[in-house]
Amino acid sequence: MPSLPALTEMPDPQYVISGDARRIAAYTWGDDDAPTVLAVHGFASSCRDNWVNTGWVRDLTRAGFRVLGVDQLGHGASDKSADPVAYAMDALVADLVAVLDTYLIDDVDYLGYSLGARVGWQLAVSAPDRVARAVLGGIPDGRPLARLQIEQARAYVADGTPVTDPVTRNYVTLAERVPGNDLRALVALAEGMRLGGDADPDPTNPPRQPVLFATGTDDAIIEQSRSLADLTPAGDFAEIPGRHHFNAPGSRIFRQEGVAYLRAGSSQP
Repeated sequence: MPSLPALTEMPDPQYVISGDARRIAAYTWGDDDAPTVLAVHGFASSCRDNWVNTGWVRDLTRAGFRVLGVDQLGHGASDKSADPVAYAMDALVADLVAVLDTYLIDDVDYLGYSLGARVGWQLAVSAPDRVARAVLGGIPDGRPLARLQIEQARAYVADGTPVTDPVTRNYVTLAERVPGNDLRALVALAEGMRLGGDADPDPTNPPRQPVLFATGTDDAIIEQSRSLADLTPAGDFAEIPGRHHFNAPGSRIFRQEGVAYLRAGSSQP
């Protein structure tokens, strides 16, 4: 087995070509023969930001997993489209299927946070044979993106016009936190999430796989997340103590609960 990666070590990205020649950056850690966890980050974040810097990759590889991480379209080293249509939910799901097909992986365990959890829900529903079990943190999160004031965000990007809407200001601040983020692409993503009316997951059509829902106790969506867990046939719920939506991925308790949940469904001793 290769040596364990350092906490902040990033391999060079490998590019997967998805529909319409979208280049999606992918990264792997761990033994190629180990059970694979597909790790998908949240809005305005990246694979490094959500999963490497927070210790998830370290803990998953130590637990015997191979980690396959991606930068979603508009993030990290992946292409950054300014076309809202590029970020429709079915397109984001298709990107993940393309990654799995390129790596010749039939099915994976799934780890997603925020937007990554929303896309993971849809992947588990739309392609149930590709997801064995999942950890979905900070879901649902679509409505805040749907409430984002697109014109205010565009004006800020264009000429620095101050953002007055609190939701929009929070997401702009989040977007500017990660070096290399492209605000035009992220505004397009927020607009694209409105396409098809599917910003939030459909509670009448939940995944059938085992799913652990995990949400911070200080996150405004915690009760909606708990409800989704109750409506999911094989759903479980875990609180992340003292964490809100933006700092929950770094919680040690979240990592422990998530890794244990994935180990419970694998062949890991």
